[in-house]
This record gives sequence, C-alpha cells and structure tokens, in this order.
Amino acid sequence: MRLRLRDAVQALLADPSITGQSDVAKLATVVLYAKSRAPKGEKNDNVTSIWVAELGRWMGVGESTVNRRVLAPLRTSDGLHTKVVRDAKGHPTGLECLVMPLWRARKNGGAAHPLALTKSELATLLRLCEALFGPGWTPEGKEPTPPGILAGRRGKGAATDRLGLLLMVLNTRASGWLQLCGGSVKKREGRGAATLARLLGCSPAGARKVLARLTEAGVVARQRKATGTRMNGRGRVMLLPVARAYGRTLSPVEAVSAPGTVFSARPDGACGDHGPAGAARALGTSGIGGAEGPGDAANQERPDGAELHADHASVVTPVVPPQLSCGFSGEGRGDEGRRPERACAREDQAVDSEDAAAESASPVAEGGPLRGEKPKKSPVDERDGQRAAGAGAGGRPKAVGWEKAQRQRRGLPADLRLRVALGPVLGLWERLSGWQQDQVEAAAKTELNRLAGLLERSDAAPRLLADRLTDRLAETGGEALIATPYGWLIRRGLVQRRACTDRRCDDGIRLDTGGECENCNNVIDLRRARRARIAAEVDRELPGLNDRERRRVLEERLREQAAINAENLARRREQAAAAQARRDAARAAAKERAERERAAAAAAEAARQALPCQVCGRARAAGLCEVCDHRRQTESLIGEAGLLEAAWSADLTDPASVAAVTAAVRTAIGQSIATAWQEFLQITDVAALEADPDAAQDAYAYTAFQIAQQAVQEHHDHAVAMLGRTEEAEAEARRAYKAQQNRPWFQHNPTGADAVAAATEKAEAARERVAEHLLAVRLGQLREQAAARTETAAAAPWANRLPELAARSLDGGTAGAVIA
Repeated sequence: MRLRLRDAVQALLADPSITGQSDVAKLATVVLYAKSRAPKGEKNDNVTSIWVAELGRWMGVGESTVNRRVLAPLRTSDGLHTKVVRDAKGHPTGLECLVMPLWRARKNGGAAHPLALTKSELATLLRLCEALFGPGWTPEGKEPTPPGILAGRRGKGAATDRLGLLLMVLNTRASGWLQLCGGSVKKREGRGAATLARLLGCSPAGARKVLARLTEAGVVARQRKATGTRMNGRGRVMLLPVARAYGRTLSPVEAVSAPGTVFSARPDGACGDHGPAGAARALGTSGIGGAEGPGDAANQERPDGAELHADHASVVTPVVPPQLSCGFSGEGRGDEGRRPERACAREDQAVDSEDAAAESASPVAEGGPLRGEKPKKSPVDERDGQRAAGAGAGGRPKAVGWEKAQRQRRGLPADLRLRVALGPVLGLWERLSGWQQDQVEAAAKTELNRLAGLLERSDAAPRLLADRLTDRLAETGGEALIATPYGWLIRRGLVQRRACTDRRCDDGIRLDTGGECENCNNVIDLRRARRARIAAEVDRELPGLNDRERRRVLEERLREQAAINAENLARRREQAAAAQARRDAARAAAKERAERERAAAAAAEAARQALPCQVCGRARAAGLCEVCDHRRQTESLIGEAGLLEAAWSADLTDPASVAAVTAAVRTAIGQSIATAWQEFLQITDVAALEADPDAAQDAYAYTAFQIAQQAVQEHHDHAVAMLGRTEEAEAEARRAYKAQQNRPWFQHNPTGADAVAAATEKAEAARERVAEHLLAVRLGQLREQAAARTETAAAAPWANRLPELAARSLDGGTAGAVIA
C-alpha cells in the first residue's frame, strides 16, 4: 500500500500542470486528490467538494493565500477545474474541484495508471494525510477526528513542511528510517537534506531548513551511524511517527542530539569477550546496528561510545542481565552489583545510571590497573573513608534524600525544544543533581515561553536560547571554569541582560532581528555627547586645572547630571502612570457607557418586538407582521410594474392612458398570483391550511410577493428592450458603431470580422445605455405626476368627501372583496 500511494503521489506531482507550481499548490492538489470521490460503475466522478477556508486549514494558510497561490495558478495551468456551488438563493455553499491529472489518467490510462487508485486506497491516503497534518473535526453525533501532527504549524513554510513530511513518510519503511539517496552530496546539507530536496524538487539548502523545522517539531530524528574510528558516520533520518506506529522507539545511541558516553556498547564484530556476531545478537546490540536487524550486518562496527580495552578469552560466560552489558572486562559480579575483589576501580557502579556510565572512563584517565599503575589506595576505599569521616565530624550521616537526589540525575529532557536550547550546556547539565535539573528545566521552559512571545516566529526561541548559552560560555571561558553550574545557569546563562529599556535587547543585540540594538546605540551616543558637553563646560569655566583635578570635577558633574536625569525619569514615570490611570478611567467610563447604550438598545428592541401589528393587530409583531409586510411590498411592486409598462406603452401626458395600462398590469399580475396559488394548493395539504388560517395567509402573501418580484423584473427587461428601439437609441447605436469602426486599429479594415464584432458590441451597449436613461427619465415623470395627484386628493376636505363615501353601497361582493 505504501508503494502504491507513493507512486500515485509522485505521478501527481510529476504532471506538467503541477510540476512548476508552489509547494502550497502541490499540497492542495494532493489533498484534493485524496478527498476525490472514486468512480462508481460506469460513472467517472473524481470530483472533490470542499470549502476554500477548509482547504486553507489543511495547508495551514488563509483563504487569500488559497485563492491567490492555489486556485488561480492551478486554473491557469489546467491542473484544476473548479465550480462554485450555490443554493436556491444564489449564496455560495461550497466549491467542487476536479483534479485534471486524475481525470486524464482515468480517461486515457485506465486502471493501470498510477493515479487510478481505488476507493479503499484513496481512503487510506486521506487517512494518512489526516494523521500527519489534518485540521481535525468534531462532528455532531460522531466520534471526533483529532488534529494531525503538524496541524498547529501555520504561516510561512507550513505547506512545505506538510508536503515534505508526507513524501518522507511515503518513502520510509516500517523500521522508521528514511530511504536516503545515493551519490555525492554537499557536506553542509547532508544526505538527509539532499534526499528531501529531491523529493520536494528544491535546493538542498532549502530542504535542510525544512528538515530542521521538522526536527524541531519532534517528527524527525537525525543521527549518524557509529564507526570504529569515532568519526562521523553516515547520516540517517528517522520518521518518528512511523517508528512509533510500528512500536519502535529510539535507543540512547539513536537520540536526536549526539549524547556523551552512556555506557560501552558491545559491537557485533568485536573479538574476545565481545563475542562473535551470534553471541552479540543473543546479548543484544545497541545503536543502529542492532536496530535494523540482520540487514545491517555490513555495518557491524564498534559504536562511538565503546571504551577501548584489551581482548580477553571468548569463553567468559556473562552472569549479568543482557540489557546491562557494558562490554567491560571482568563484569561478573554478585547480586548486590558490587565489584569483585580483583576488579579495577569504578566498575562497581550501576550501569543504569548515566553519571556512572559517563564517569566510567575516569579511572582509565586518572590511573589504575588497566594502565599498569599501582594505586596507593582504592578510590572506593577513599570515598568510603571520606563518607565515614564526614559522618563522624557531623555527628550523624547525611540525609538520605540528598543522596537520592544525587542518584536521580538524568539526561537532557525529552522535550525537543529543551534539548535544542540546553544542548550547548550538556556538560553542565550532567553535573547537576536531580533537583537542580528540575529547577533548570523549569527556568528554561519559562524563558522559552517568554522568548516565544517576543519573537515573530515562536519556533525560533530554542535556537535563540542555545545561542545565548553559547555566548555566555564563551564569555566565561568554557565549562571547565564554572565551579557552580546551577548558580551559573540560573543567574547568568538563562537570564536576559538588557542594556537598555527595550524588552527585545539582550547584551546590545536585538532578539527578533539578531542585529545591533539601535536603542543601545542611541543611549551610548547620548552618554558620550553628555560627557563631551560637560567636559567642554569644565574646560571653559576652569581652564587652569590639572588632569587629576579636572577628572574629579568632571566626575562630580557627571554624578550631578545623573541624579538630575534620575529625577526627571522618576517624574516622567509618575506622569506616565497618571496618564495611564486617566486613560484607564476613560476606557472604563466608555465601556460603562457602551454597556448602558447596549442595554437601552436591547430594551428598545424588546419593546418594539412586543408591539402589535398596525394593520391586522397581530400580537408581538414588532409593529408590522410578516403577512402585512408582504402585502405592502406586493402592492408597491405591482405599482412599480405598472409604471414600467406605462413608461414605454402609454402616453405620459394622458393620465387616463397611464391608468389603463397600470390597471391592465395589475389585472395580469393578479391572475398570475391566482394561478400560482392554485398550483401551490395542488402540492400542499389543503386540510392543514384550513386548520391553520394564519399559515394560509402567510403562504398566500409570500406567493404574491414572489410573483410580483418576478413581474417587476420582466416588465423592466421588456421596457428596456422596447425603449432600445426608439429613434434616440438607434441614433446613439449608429454613432457608437461608426466610432468603433474609426478606431486606429480598425481603420485599415473597418468591415472586417473583428471590426464588425467590436462595433456591434459597442452599439448594443450604447443602445442599452440610452434605453436605461429614457426609462429612468420617464419613470421620474410618472412618479411626479402620481405625487401631484396624491397631494390634490389629500387636500380635499372631509366635508366634501364624506357624502360621496356615504352614498356607496355595501353589497356582498364589495364586502367580500374588502375581506380578501
């Protein structure tokens, strides 16, 4: 399955329409390919439904980046076809994407093409992408999908990291080791970066940065193979997610950062008591040689951490557990783990302690039986004598807790950020007790969090802290000159030393840019200028002073100026605090005022919602219920449709003609409403409508409103078309046609196909523009006439209108019409 998915992804990225794209576009193509629907039967689907924002979450970028760097370039290169899906109201509800390399592969290549994956294979690829960098979901009523390993990686380079991790996983075997490329590579980048560069199609330098970010994120571990000469061996890259998925963990020799001597590991090919390969396999091997199994028999060498000692007879039978074998001679010992009487010093320490393993070489360096020297007294006896003397002098032995803390020393923390930050002080870390290591680890975490808040890229904080520790060690002169590692780390190594008031300053260096701090330079220039000015004043006022007196007077005046500056600074701070208090008070008052206004608006809205309908009296209708609102809008739309029809077909100077056209339009729209209502009743449960009269009125009002809207649009289009046939529109169209033909680029052939097409398009645009103008002018004239008639009718007194209204008959037909 891994090889099948690897070939498919490589074939997709090798397509001509995808090859030259950016990494974010390539990753988007892979995601859309994994989410595409497999064909069913004879139907070739291959379509992916997604949202732009959701696609951006997959790649760790925003919507603008997806539109600018993914969709637009892929459409241009014919690598992706998209279609916006809209609902009934025209609102976009999604994006349908068709990956063209997949479509062409299934159309031309058939089932044998590498891209023609089955449904189960596509599901496996999608599940792999979800595990590596999926954004994670929490659907309702279903099990949540957790986010992937790189889901939190966003911004610049996020898509490149995701694509690189996916390609490396697809090129990694079950052991977790990445299959590296062959040939010669640059020493600076290494073979791992060269392999990733070939996978991503970028430079080795860029791949080295990607590999460094993945290593810092904790998904990649880099290590070099052990060699017998203790020189750097062949570099290797382990994909930790793959290794963990197969239940494989890194051994101490396979750690990310090169550790010190943990304990002497027995190499496979060693002679004497190291035993042959078969015996070594029985006792277990360390490092890479024992990690990959028999396939690495060619690389069976002495590991970097193995101690040098003489060969012994191969018949020695080990009596210790295999996992505790250190490869030392004479390692047979009793159940208590103490050294034999004839063994050299230091070999009685437990091998599961890192300090004991790290100090195992000390007797060899200082002198002992292995060097052919006869010590005056055993170091163990000397240590026992000192312990007894200390107990006798103090009256009681030391507390057991302190000894336990000393025995609980450990290597660097498992957190990759802390391993990178504390790497330069590994020697000091090993000299700390267990409690001191906990305190230093907590202080380093606090400093890393603080640096992450100061920097634009929070992932650069570990490297920045490591550089600080390196500089502090260089100032001190090295680890050998540090007598108290704990105090040095807490009070000097991990502490930021600001030379000015800028929070980003550390020893005159800007933390965010790495350059010199401009504020520090300004402070230094100001101090120098102040000293030069005061020195000039002293020379001018007291010209006869000798050097000693001049220096004394200058120092006094500088101290006086420093005191004045301190007073000014305190005053400015008080003023700033008072101004901040005023701003806080004003902000609190504005917030309180906004709360009051919000509460008043909410109360007004609640009161408005409680008002009954002004027309029908329905309770809690906010002054106008939905039915009455639809009726008002329908009436207004019918009047608008009548004016649109009268604008081109009626005599605008004759009110009777305008009224006749308006009445005809009203009748036609009423018939359309009745027809639509009958069609609605045919597809609706009439009994339910009769049981709920309010629902029936709502449905009728909404149907009438929809029909009126459609009628207004139809009458507008018809009016524009008819007014486009007037003499004014025809004249403007002819002028536009001639003007386009007389353009410089059409003068040589004004009757050609291109010239005629362009002239016709301009003429139609001019015709429509004139028709819109004529329609607007005529509608304005009709509205003015209607407003004048309304004012005249309203001006008539009620004394003249009441007799006419009283004379009307109220028969059944009229009453029914009024009710309707």
